[in-house]
Amino acid sequence: MKVLIVNTSERAGGAALAAGRLTDALNNSGVKAKMLVRDKETDQLTVVGLRPSFWRQWKFLWERWCIFCHLHFRRKHLFDIDIANAGNDITRLREFREADIIHLHWVNQGMLSLTNISRILRSGKPVVWTMHDIWPATAICHLTLGCKNYKTACRRCRYLPGGGSDNDLSARIWARKQQMLKGKHIAFVACSKWLQGEARQSALLRGQKVECIPNAIDTHVFRRSDKQQARQRLQLPQDKRLILFVSQRATNVNKGMSYLMEACRLLAAEHADMRENTAVVVLGGHAEEYENQLDFPVYALGYVNQTARIVDVYNASDVFVLPSLSENLPNTIMEAMACGVPCVGFRVGGISEEIDHLKNGYVAAYRDAADLASGIRWVLSECDYDEASKQAVRKVAHNYSQQTVALHYEELYNEVLATKHFKL
Repeated sequence: MKVLIVNTSERAGGAALAAGRLTDALNNSGVKAKMLVRDKETDQLTVVGLRPSFWRQWKFLWERWCIFCHLHFRRKHLFDIDIANAGNDITRLREFREADIIHLHWVNQGMLSLTNISRILRSGKPVVWTMHDIWPATAICHLTLGCKNYKTACRRCRYLPGGGSDNDLSARIWARKQQMLKGKHIAFVACSKWLQGEARQSALLRGQKVECIPNAIDTHVFRRSDKQQARQRLQLPQDKRLILFVSQRATNVNKGMSYLMEACRLLAAEHADMRENTAVVVLGGHAEEYENQLDFPVYALGYVNQTARIVDVYNASDVFVLPSLSENLPNTIMEAMACGVPCVGFRVGGISEEIDHLKNGYVAAYRDAADLASGIRWVLSECDYDEASKQAVRKVAHNYSQQTVALHYEELYNEVLATKHFKL
């Protein structure tokens, strides 16, 4: 069986990370998998990049320009929506012709247009599409902001100036997606049960198969190691309990740093001892902006892309906190738990599917900084830490290991190869 995994980027973003890990997992299990990307960054033999060209960059810029116009030349939401009006025809590539299964992942920002996807569907090859957000089930948005229009038909989009209209950009792209899917069958995969539930309510995906298979992680790479040695390599203090915050861009409002800041303020006010024995580690771009913003000392590590160093950061920490305001199935929680670090996060998206409350971490009430503080305190001072750490490792090994996830996908691939029609 040959599988072609298609994603915009090789390494940038959670979807790229998940797609790459799945490629490795499938190859390790005997499935011949290749990854096709617009932006190739390594010399990995299982990753194929599109040929660099002026037109490839132009397609990305053209889509952004069209969106910019519809936003009345305002930058707000410029990268929050995608209309897929420009992309690359991959059906002519040798890798496409040789593949038995075409497996789409995150294909926005000039990788595939709706026209390109239509050509893929018309090729007759079975298509699997892993959803890393809600975009495949809506017209233009990756995050619905609580809007439920996609359950009937997208229109009056909140991302558009004035709240859009009945015939706005979202309504027109919705119609194009409907036409693209008419009479065609795709096996959609959500990485979390939460996203699966949301996608199944979409009128756009009515009659389509929507499965739930989590992302994979290599537990031979992300695993527990000596905490003191990890701290020594990172030049972090040995005598403090370390709270870890990770984001590709630490200043991303959606990642909820403001709630962690408030939680730290509450902890410092209520537990005087924590002022002396607790610190916060921030991993991600612009981390240095928080060096003097929290009530505990901050160690800003900046953006890191070396896997071994990232594993050290997890192992050096005592608790990982992800106060995101929206999430699917965060890779970071999976990585931290694989390293034996109990996690704290809000009850949103798939976070509560990863964290088992009061077993391997703490699930706080949504947007509740006080409860977030309670969760951090529970991990650092109240729980049986060794048991919580062991439970975290077991959860990942049982649910998210390469072998487990690859097996689920192999079963799905065999199903779509056997038939092009799905019965729900």
